[in-house]
Amino acid sequence: MALSGIQIYKMLPQTNCKECGFPTCLAFSMKLAAKQVELSACPHVSEESKQKLAESSAPPIRLITLKGKDREVCAGNEVVLFRHEKKFVHRPGVLIRILDTDEPAAITEKVASASAYSVDYVGLELRLDGFAVDAVAGDAARFAEAVKCVRASSSLPLVLVSDDPAIIEAGLRLLEGEKPLIVGANSKNWEAMAALAKQRETALAIEASGLEELADLSEKIQAKGVQDLVLRPTVTGMGASLALQTQIRRLALKNFRPLGFPTIAFTNHAENPAKQAVLAAHAVCKYAGFVVLDTFSPALVYPILVLRENIFTDPQKPIQVLPAVYEINNPKPTDPVLVTTNFSITYFSVANEVEGSGLPAWLVVADAEGMSVLTAWAAGKFDAERIAKAIKQFGVADKVAQKRVVLPGHVAVLSGELEEELPGWEVRVGPREAVDLPAFLRTALT
Repeated sequence: MALSGIQIYKMLPQTNCKECGFPTCLAFSMKLAAKQVELSACPHVSEESKQKLAESSAPPIRLITLKGKDREVCAGNEVVLFRHEKKFVHRPGVLIRILDTDEPAAITEKVASASAYSVDYVGLELRLDGFAVDAVAGDAARFAEAVKCVRASSSLPLVLVSDDPAIIEAGLRLLEGEKPLIVGANSKNWEAMAALAKQRETALAIEASGLEELADLSEKIQAKGVQDLVLRPTVTGMGASLALQTQIRRLALKNFRPLGFPTIAFTNHAENPAKQAVLAAHAVCKYAGFVVLDTFSPALVYPILVLRENIFTDPQKPIQVLPAVYEINNPKPTDPVLVTTNFSITYFSVANEVEGSGLPAWLVVADAEGMSVLTAWAAGKFDAERIAKAIKQFGVADKVAQKRVVLPGHVAVLSGELEEELPGWEVRVGPREAVDLPAFLRTALT
């Protein structure tokens, strides 16, 4: 049972040393009870108290890790219902469903294409996380052959789907040293599935259509010694799914341990890509730890992965690129020097426009703490001194013969100050929008 803030306070050293970052031990204990800090932040807590506080300090949703040959995917450890409260921790794994009724050649082609899928999105690599092999044929040999085909073409983590323990075991024999997820424990087969999961040391997914049945199965399976669980609500309809997923998250965050596990969602609409995309987006937002798509296509996968990045990016920490001088289209010493901030969207907007134009340029990215140009200027994080410092730090003067630097149009007011900071440099004011850069480079700088 979770402990209250006062109960936790009684187990703390009560020195008010402030080393945890809070003014008093009582304040720290209240945050600990609310799952907003880790117990490790207190350097003076005794070993005895650590053991007693283990339940209270543990994340309300257990971390589940699936391991493939050389990659893994994690879900869990979430501590909030809404991302603005703190942040979401582990991006949901996005997997592709493989049917064992497909021909081996078709499975190999699908798996190879999905495994190779990779897109650079504002400096982040978008990739899929694994495959869910579904025993539709109901035959152990056929299922094992499908698992073998998948594993021959990909090293990504696997999910094995069947309510027959014998079929699941046939697939597990091919995955020695890995930790897949078994999907299929229900009210009829849970004992056999729990025994198999314990023996093979795999995670186990529980299937049920209601909270009571999920909680009941969870407690029974944990009593058998299986602690790595995943919940699969089997309701139909987006409204019912949204309600059940939200209830599971709410109860888990209130330390109802039987439901303190990630969930898995299957889209199951291969014939309707649009509906599949909507269901997958719904699952990413509310609140699946693993999302299984029925089909693979870049048009379906890309928006889901982009949505996942947007939802699971820390809202208080903008995505940044490394401050440096970047060479675009193999610039020569006579080519212009452009300046921008290290906010990733700003950088990629500028870099993509210049690269797409085919015009060479040196792009100096100054450290503006991940803010856009206008925001950074207003906050005092992108001024003449910082721009000059970046140009000197990266040795731009040694790379160019014509000392000419182009400021973003939004900070034209800095041109005079920058001339003072960079004697001997010509300071030009560029356009306000990145889309206008190619025309500016062709006309104003010729």
